[in-house]
Amino acid sequence: MKVLVTGGAGYVGSTICSALIDKGYTPIILDSIGNKEVINKIFNEHGDINFTIHCAEKSSIDISVSNPYEYYNSNVVRSIELFKNLSDNGCKNIIFCSSASIYDDVAGYMVTENSPINPRSPFARSKYITEMILRDFAAAYDMKCISLRCFNPIGADPLMRSGITEKNPHNIVYKMLESVYRNEEFVISGNDWNTRDGTCIRDYIHVFDVALAHIKALENFDKAFTKVTTSSKNFLSINIGSGLGSTVKELIYAFENITGEKVKIVYGDRRPGDVVGSYANIERAKAAIDWETTLSMEEGILDAIRFKELNI
Repeated sequence: MKVLVTGGAGYVGSTICSALIDKGYTPIILDSIGNKEVINKIFNEHGDINFTIHCAEKSSIDISVSNPYEYYNSNVVRSIELFKNLSDNGCKNIIFCSSASIYDDVAGYMVTENSPINPRSPFARSKYITEMILRDFAAAYDMKCISLRCFNPIGADPLMRSGITEKNPHNIVYKMLESVYRNEEFVISGNDWNTRDGTCIRDYIHVFDVALAHIKALENFDKAFTKVTTSSKNFLSINIGSGLGSTVKELIYAFENITGEKVKIVYGDRRPGDVVGSYANIERAKAAIDWETTLSMEEGILDAIRFKELNI
């Protein structure tokens, strides 16, 4: 079966494409998501595409604060055009790679899919707006959508087919690797958060587990809607995380234990748009799409190191 993957050259998207190939699917990669002619051409050539995995995005929270136009244009406006063109071409099933950054702060930091929503950056708002658009499209145009609210991917494809190669990465593990290789300081954005050690709490999940969640959503697509009772029969949100909350300091300690290297920590100001954080309740993912994590945070760190060493 062929699957259209938007953003298939990106960090998460490329890992999804590798996982699709492993499972016997054929990914068709699309990056020009707002281009009607390109989309029409793809469906003329591949009329048997019934599913789209939508990963194309701009994803830096702090940059989105300083450049909201680019984020709303890329993540929202172009997505609207994509969804309309998909519908016009008869592709009615969408798996959306959304973000856990849409959630509000909650006591204990664990969020379910019914936890309060409070996106606090243009990036996070663009994700939630896109979810609302998909909910409306599903109701109006006989489409169905599963929105996977992904937490904090780390690592690389275990077979080293993909990872992060950019020089100044936003991903925290790769940023730590860069700081160690360059013998530079690693800046923690705030140590005055209301957590057990003052640093933000996150749910670090191996990027390959994120990819496998998209495959599970694909394989259990129709069944998922029968497993969960929600207000919409055609739209379903699912948390994709490890189910464990770790602070930034705890991630650093794990990194140091694995590498034997000391990270030169300094504390900076909180980043614009940043939040104290959360971790996932993953009961719905287990029930709806038969998915849970198989790889640990430490394995994510190790795979990131291996990929970095192969691409120095």
